[in-house]
Amino acid sequence: MGFLKNIRFWRRDSSSLPLVDEKLVVTELPEKEFSGKSYDLHDHDEGAGKALYQSGEGRVFLFGLLLSVIFVILTAYYLAIDMKTGQTLLLAFIAHTLGGRAAGIGLCIAFEFSAWVTIVYNMFLEVLIVCYCYSLFVFSFKNYLNCKWLTIASKNAEKQALKHKNVVARYGWLGIIVFVMIPLPITGPVAGSIIAYFLKFSIKRNFAAVFSGTLASIIIWTCFFDYLERHIAIFKYIVVAALLFVFLYYLKTFKSWFTQKIDE
Repeated sequence: MGFLKNIRFWRRDSSSLPLVDEKLVVTELPEKEFSGKSYDLHDHDEGAGKALYQSGEGRVFLFGLLLSVIFVILTAYYLAIDMKTGQTLLLAFIAHTLGGRAAGIGLCIAFEFSAWVTIVYNMFLEVLIVCYCYSLFVFSFKNYLNCKWLTIASKNAEKQALKHKNVVARYGWLGIIVFVMIPLPITGPVAGSIIAYFLKFSIKRNFAAVFSGTLASIIIWTCFFDYLERHIAIFKYIVVAALLFVFLYYLKTFKSWFTQKIDE
């Protein structure tokens, strides 16, 4: 974590700068004070002056790294002792990332994971994905990271989130839970966490709502797929065909999300 300690917030208390009509008068400050630094002229929060890893989004990112290590160890372990289980874990992660929770859950059930293992593992994947997406979005949104593809992805995520912000805002915390539970491509925990960010939820309140809705949705999907698997003999083949379709369909969409801006 040593390299993270060297990364600092380059932010400055706006109260110490001369203001006219709530706008920064840049001409009244020595030019050298801006050398090598960038300032947020629109917002100031309690994270100013803290190391990046000490911020809320920094801790979320570090937690995502921890979960990644656990995922790699878990997958490698099962690939060594039980190839089928290891492959299912890996494929479920890919399906979950590209096709969403329904794809990952359906694959786990189709390859004979028990219901409770399916719920726990897919919840683990959701937390892992949200930790990365949320933290990287905030890093890019606050200009802590300057990466073209990440900036484009963040702008696209911001536009999509703002489209639903007003509707979700009417119901507050409960609105986030319901939004996350709805099984549509535009919904889900990542979009829900970004909407909650714009609603100025604290990280704890944000993730409490997001993961409550996520867990409820995962349980519902698991029960649904488990029922189909027990009553439809060709369920496994249907799931495999659906996963192939989802992979091919979302691969192009996933790529364009990082390369092409969404129209206003």
